[in-house]
Amino acid sequence: MITIKLRLTALCLFLLTVFSPIGFGAGIAPDVTAKAAIVMEASTGKVLYEKNGEERHYPASTTKMMTLILALENGSMDDVVTVSDNAANTEGSSMELAAGEQLKLRDLLYGIALVSGNDATVAVAEHLSGSVENFARLMTQKAHAIGAVNTNFVNSSGLPDPNHYSTAHDLARIAAYGYKNPAFAEIVGCRHQTVSREGWTQELYNENKMLRNYQGGNGVKTGYTIAAGRCLVSGAKRGNVQLIAVVLNSPDMWEDSTALLDFGFSQVQAFDVFHEGDVLKTVKVTHGKKDFINLVAGENLSVPLFSPNDRSRFQTVFEVPDTIQAPVTQGQKVGIAKVLYQNKEVGRVNLVAAESIDQKSLRELLQEMRQKK
Repeated sequence: MITIKLRLTALCLFLLTVFSPIGFGAGIAPDVTAKAAIVMEASTGKVLYEKNGEERHYPASTTKMMTLILALENGSMDDVVTVSDNAANTEGSSMELAAGEQLKLRDLLYGIALVSGNDATVAVAEHLSGSVENFARLMTQKAHAIGAVNTNFVNSSGLPDPNHYSTAHDLARIAAYGYKNPAFAEIVGCRHQTVSREGWTQELYNENKMLRNYQGGNGVKTGYTIAAGRCLVSGAKRGNVQLIAVVLNSPDMWEDSTALLDFGFSQVQAFDVFHEGDVLKTVKVTHGKKDFINLVAGENLSVPLFSPNDRSRFQTVFEVPDTIQAPVTQGQKVGIAKVLYQNKEVGRVNLVAAESIDQKSLRELLQEMRQKK
């Protein structure tokens, strides 16, 4: 039975090794107007193109991606937030909040993402951390924790400050981290939202044209100040490939972003690693009417592949117990199979029991015990 296990493991590696995609590298590297730009595949962090990707720039309202991330991780969507005078009087783009007004955190987050409400970011920061300064420190700490170490935030909105900066690469990292949270993906990909205000409703329409004009567009955040120029972090997903493009200080941010994403999609293909029902592992069953059980993929899984030479960077890791005890029910989750790209997880599937196995009767168990003596 050990041989079966080895064969199954080898099969998974074989699928990742022999696949020979065609058509990679068909795109022409974009000539963008942005001072700094990047396009990156989200799950692997693979950079497909960059221009001054590590150069520090004012991020403008692309800052608000981190505001959303911290709010989602530290608050409840049904929190009631009271707007302070400070929040209501914040300069720049606005939800037109009034001092003393109360809104749910959910509605403020949509206001931040769709219409770039600076006032909403202050209200959220004060609600969660007591002040914008405290919240900004947490933003910077979170950025560094996820690898965006060339970033420093001093406010929650993106208003210009000499000590408030990021890079195209860091902003792509922050967006990729955000997309792991379904609530983040939902909010930044929302085209229109009705939010509840005190005694009335407000219609919000997303300022990110890529949601409407680019195939697969699903986020992420626009930005503009005189100091920063036009900035855009844009996301697009086709199949199971999620790309993130960033342009900073870009005279033609829509055209630049489109060119980056087009180039990115020409450099990557989705590869089906597992199909639902594929046998991936076999484990021993104790006290069961069968001694071994096959574990199968509980769902389909595909991963991004960048070139035929890139396939060796993938590996499959199984997390399953050495034995399981009967009774076992068909479809019961027993473990997981992870696919790693350069030791970074890019996907996983549940490993489930391929069949049901009943527990041996007491008589059968006693007989088994006598035979072992």
